Amino acid sequence: MFHKATGLRFLTGTALEVQFQDGKVKRYDMAALFDKYPQLTALKDRALFLSGKLMGAYGIMWNDDLDIETETIYEDGVTVREDQPCGGLTAASAVMAARALSGLSQKQLAAATGIDQSDISKIERGIANPSVGTLERIAKALGGRLTIRIDLLSEELA
Repeated sequence: MFHKATGLRFLTGTALEVQFQDGKVKRYDMAALFDKYPQLTALKDRALFLSGKLMGAYGIMWNDDLDIETETIYEDGVTVREDQPCGGLTAASAVMAARALSGLSQKQLAAATGIDQSDISKIERGIANPSVGTLERIAKALGGRLTIRIDLLSEELA
């Protein structure tokens, strides 16, 4: 099973933190891979290290030669915290929780929204990336409203 990364933060040296869809935040020092993959020692260059980007939900990429699967970080990293779905729900957990509170089944929600039940299942399992319009339709069918919030992470450490 692959775990979807939802956030990336660079720390001191070659350490980073990755937040995953399940709420876990894992810390990992890229230096752990320097012996196995000598090309990664280039990440000692702070400017290069800070240029890394989360590519989709499954990898971090610095350039054509330097990348890492986020699953490695999930498996080998240290869990520094687990964010619970009270400070910021994922779309998956928000839809599932709202539907449960409304007492509707996925089939009933599908009928009310015109969205296939299989797509609602994918949204709730976190394997679909619903559009804002789709989430608005779901919220309306559940008698609610869609609110989007952006929480800024603390400044990166230099």
